[in-house]
Amino acid sequence: MIDAINNAKTVKNLLAKLVQNIPARLRAAERQAFISFTMINKLVPEQKALLNRYFNDLLLLMRDYEASDIDFGGRGSNNCIWLRIHGQKKPFGQLGYYQPDEMNILIQCQLTESQREQFHSHRSIDFHYDIPDDNGKAHRYRAHAYFELNNVALNMRAINTEIRPYDSYGFQPNVTRAFSLKYSKQGLSLVTGITGSGKSTTLDAIVDLNNRSIDAHIIIIAAPVEFIHNSNRSIIRHREVGLDTVSFKRGIVESLRQDPDIIIIGEMRDPETILAALEATDSGHKVFSTLHTSSATESIDRIIAEVPVSDRDRVRHRLADILKCVVSQKLVPGTHGKLLLAKEVLVKTPSVKAAIKNNNTSEIYQMIAEGAREGMITMEQDLRRLCQAGKISRETAVNYANNKRRMEQLLQSEMSLLNFNH
Repeated sequence: MIDAINNAKTVKNLLAKLVQNIPARLRAAERQAFISFTMINKLVPEQKALLNRYFNDLLLLMRDYEASDIDFGGRGSNNCIWLRIHGQKKPFGQLGYYQPDEMNILIQCQLTESQREQFHSHRSIDFHYDIPDDNGKAHRYRAHAYFELNNVALNMRAINTEIRPYDSYGFQPNVTRAFSLKYSKQGLSLVTGITGSGKSTTLDAIVDLNNRSIDAHIIIIAAPVEFIHNSNRSIIRHREVGLDTVSFKRGIVESLRQDPDIIIIGEMRDPETILAALEATDSGHKVFSTLHTSSATESIDRIIAEVPVSDRDRVRHRLADILKCVVSQKLVPGTHGKLLLAKEVLVKTPSVKAAIKNNNTSEIYQMIAEGAREGMITMEQDLRRLCQAGKISRETAVNYANNKRRMEQLLQSEMSLLNFNH
């Protein structure tokens, strides 16, 4: 933290001088191209080293403040560097203020020449970034650089350096059996939630569960690869989209020729990936993936809605056969200032299978609510659990519920029971 703050003025002075070398006549894309392909290539080693060192110090500062994300560059940043700390994103004024061109230079300086070419061609780029701290410990970040009103902006997310213990999730044995290759050799399981809800962390815990318990081959396809697993009882391959394979779909197809037992698909983001994932599961493999959905029922509906109308009945029946489990999760603010995991869990039962096949997914919520014996729980039931334990407030429970009316009913019944007992 001290290095980033102390060096901010020196870096600011260098960036200000570099900006003066940008021809005033250049605008928009031409201006950014000049920075990328002329200015950065002419930086002397000492200048580039200073910018790189400062950039790394910013990322290490995130760890000091327990920040999940850092954002800067572009008009929207208001010339500040922003940190998301325990769910709240705020400007960090101690690092000073930067004009857009200064950040245009700093950000593009961190890209390789091939990455800069891709960035200018596609107007955005996903990549990973690794740095060691003073103790030699490696830290990994997921990055997304993009254009905003003809300036360059960047978001970087800190990847956990340790795997969250699987046991800390509190999954019931039925759920663990669905996740474990030891008990279930095939099927599709999904981890869903909005961006930043910890889906990748949960997938990593599931990978670790299998890596520690069974001799197998696990292939992870991601964009970008985040946590790097060490092979233990399982051999684990990491394939990054855009670096090791051209697309999620292609990576899935290729994985079927690599003798996998488990295939981890970072995200089912388009119909082609969804269909490839279903085909991989159909071929007898255990598949895990993520979706940007907020409930188990929405996840099922989303998969079916993503494919062409002519394929929906076929996909609905296939999904009913191969689905194992859906975990939908949120990170909610706790009463002690930190974020806590709330989750909804669906385990496929014969009733759930029939509801999917018959296009009666609206019935599934009640099945989850009544499925505690099978390891199921609704988001509202889990939020009530956290509220009962004093870990979140009633207001938070209602705000983060998918079904706010049901959430209020659960809290009201709890209050009525307390009043009755007193």
